[in-house]
Amino acid sequence: MIGNDLLGIEDLEREDIQRILDTAVHMAEVSEREVKKVPTLRGRTIVNLFFESSTRTRASFEIAGKRLSADVVNFSPATSSLKKAESILDTARTLDAMDPDCVVVRHAVAGVPKRIAEVLDAPVVNAGDGAHEHPTQALLDLFTVQQEKGRLDGLSIAIVGDILHSRVARSNIYGFTKMGAEVRVAAPPPMIPPSIESLGVKASSSLREALDGADVVMALRIQSERLAGSYIPSIREYANTFGIDRAKLAYAKDDAIVMHPGPVNRGVELSHDLTDDRPSVILDQVRNGVAVRMAVLYLLTGRRPRAVAAPDEGGLVT
Repeated sequence: MIGNDLLGIEDLEREDIQRILDTAVHMAEVSEREVKKVPTLRGRTIVNLFFESSTRTRASFEIAGKRLSADVVNFSPATSSLKKAESILDTARTLDAMDPDCVVVRHAVAGVPKRIAEVLDAPVVNAGDGAHEHPTQALLDLFTVQQEKGRLDGLSIAIVGDILHSRVARSNIYGFTKMGAEVRVAAPPPMIPPSIESLGVKASSSLREALDGADVVMALRIQSERLAGSYIPSIREYANTFGIDRAKLAYAKDDAIVMHPGPVNRGVELSHDLTDDRPSVILDQVRNGVAVRMAVLYLLTGRRPRAVAAPDEGGLVT
């Protein structure tokens, strides 16, 4: 158990994060089996309530639930009573009356998952809310780095890109600093929040300074859908200054890995070869997203009283 809901990494203790990562190790093993399924959450219902478009996160949560044998319902606002002016909270109360066991919420407005959690009995997982947080993305990033480096404590993490609008950056800053890593951020000055250093990170408008000796280099997507105003002169200039290629990656450690939450704007945040080949671990992040979300659903949903079988030797309820 890690609490009633998962709304943000800011709310978690280091021990909670480690419990999720440890559980994800067992869940990753399930995904490597010939039959990628365990009956852990059989008889439980998970609702994916996505008010904002998503490919990786939504598919990952759906696969995670199904690999745990849960019934997964994907809710589409475009075909719901929200089109008839029903409020989000009324929709949440309607779903709550159907007794789901977990609700996964993604919304373009910060705070909506928290507001929904206040009216639901079922656990709520924040799958991304505005520029606030994206906790499961940070958890899968932590898990990927732990797999690659064998540890998190003492590592140097460089996060490059649109920090101002990035919920991924915020959640990763909370996560990596709680786990003992040093975090640096680099971006054009308008894309660096004024108070970012209060979160325990070092901010710079110099890419070289941020990458110097880094163990992990994480590029962020330029979020054109959230950019209102002139934050950068042009995409081309951004790519020339902050886009990462092998020449710029040389500032980091020789064994540094490259990450990106996706989708990648090729040739802008990352060069084509860094997107597709080592030291990129982008596809590992996607793969690990299923294991981490399985762990989160298990730890949250598994606490609700239902008849389940005994744990197997791997420590999973099956």
